[in-house]
Amino acid sequence: MDPNQDDAPVAAPDLDAARAMWRAYAAHHDGVDADDADHTVEHFGDTARLADELLDVVLSGTKRATAELVSEFAHRGDPLPRIGSHWIACDSTGAPRIVIRSTSLRVGPFASADAAFAFAEGEDDRTLVSWQREHRRYWERTSAARGAVWSESEEIVFEYFAVVWPPEHAD
Repeated sequence: MDPNQDDAPVAAPDLDAARAMWRAYAAHHDGVDADDADHTVEHFGDTARLADELLDVVLSGTKRATAELVSEFAHRGDPLPRIGSHWIACDSTGAPRIVIRSTSLRVGPFASADAAFAFAEGEDDRTLVSWQREHRRYWERTSAARGAVWSESEEIVFEYFAVVWPPEHAD
């Protein structure tokens, strides 16, 4: 990606391709309904560059956790994830790449993040210090973009996940 495109927006998800990926996943997993729309289709991050960087960290097997503000879910009108829920992660072009399943969740403030969670997020040097620095920057930016001011006291969804599809990327 062009380094001058750091702030380029992420393309809208290709929902037809996401439905096809979901049907393929369902066809290979008992108990998953191909017609079930109870999953989200989204991307990591808020820019094309970040979406692709974070997806690459997931695809490498390093990233198995993510964090998002409760207020961001509310702003988008999305329900909070729950254990066992799925989402299809897209790249910056909107192409669906993987299906993720939530394995563990908790809600808490910024200060409740710990070293184990930062390590599982797999970003930067995987330390709590870098997790705090980068997430503070990220949430200040994304909150401002929707006309809000981020505070460390805001509730955050801390989510662990497994990659469940396609087979070449599944845990």
